[in-house]
Amino acid sequence: MTVGDLGEFGAVSRISGRLPQGATVLLGPGDDAAMVSAPDGRVVVSTDLLLEGRHFRRDWSSGYDVGRKAAAQNLADVAAMGAVPTSIVVGLGMPPDLPVEWLDALADGFRDECAVVGASVVGGDIARSELVVIGVTALGDLGGRPPVTRSGARPGQVVAVAGRLGYAAAGLALLESGWAASRGVPLSPPQEALWEAVAAHRRPCPPYSAGPEAAELGAAAMLDVSDGLLQDLGHIAAASGVRVELDPAAFVVGEPVAAAAKELGADPLDWILGGGEDHALAAVFPAEVALPPSWRIVGDIIAGQGVVVRGRETGHAGWDHFA
Repeated sequence: MTVGDLGEFGAVSRISGRLPQGATVLLGPGDDAAMVSAPDGRVVVSTDLLLEGRHFRRDWSSGYDVGRKAAAQNLADVAAMGAVPTSIVVGLGMPPDLPVEWLDALADGFRDECAVVGASVVGGDIARSELVVIGVTALGDLGGRPPVTRSGARPGQVVAVAGRLGYAAAGLALLESGWAASRGVPLSPPQEALWEAVAAHRRPCPPYSAGPEAAELGAAAMLDVSDGLLQDLGHIAAASGVRVELDPAAFVVGEPVAAAAKELGADPLDWILGGGEDHALAAVFPAEVALPPSWRIVGDIIAGQGVVVRGRETGHAGWDHFA
């Protein structure tokens, strides 16, 4: 059976039946609009668009992977403001020959990623398109905290990261190289590490709780690392009018990143500094703040402009949607 066999309303009904509603949902799918509670009185909102062939490939990722990835990148944006995600709405463009099983898996991916943070899929829209197009809007609650923006960094503060860096970029490099096309090979420990990198590209694991945690700790600035650490920290540098100086020795090279670099003859630090889609969080803190283990200091804020890495030429690194 295909999506075309279901029709628009059949597809909507099928998706809605797979989506439980959480405690913040006052009115879920089924009406012209949903209704969710906003205990703080303010709502954090973020939206993202994923295009088949540009942001994901169906021959590389399952519907479930794509659903989790699409939800994760939006939920991470909410967490990066210091908020707790509460709900998402989803717009779907799909070709009529899309298998229903792929649609089911996509909905399950949305559901399960939202469940990680206690959020719900509360509604959306469906239309016909030549390729799969996914638009997600995420909502969040600040819980009485001020939002953490990009413009609060000042000289004398430190830069720290939470979550994984370089994993998704390493996985993408493996997929692009053709390595992952040879399935069924024995999974020795090195190959297990390589598959972990591939899995990270397909399905990121953002450190959601670190966002509100950073806000409670007094973070001066914060963002989601979606387009590469150097490029994204450049947004903080520009918004705050400061210079970000990173220490390359402060970064931990995860085993999957190291294994992929060895396999492909690459420099793992290139992926850590320039690779996106892990949806780690980067934040700026006053130097006197004692950071918990979830955060690792990787640099300093100094007077000046831009982002530099000590002893290393950076050039252009990061994702550009129009490149």
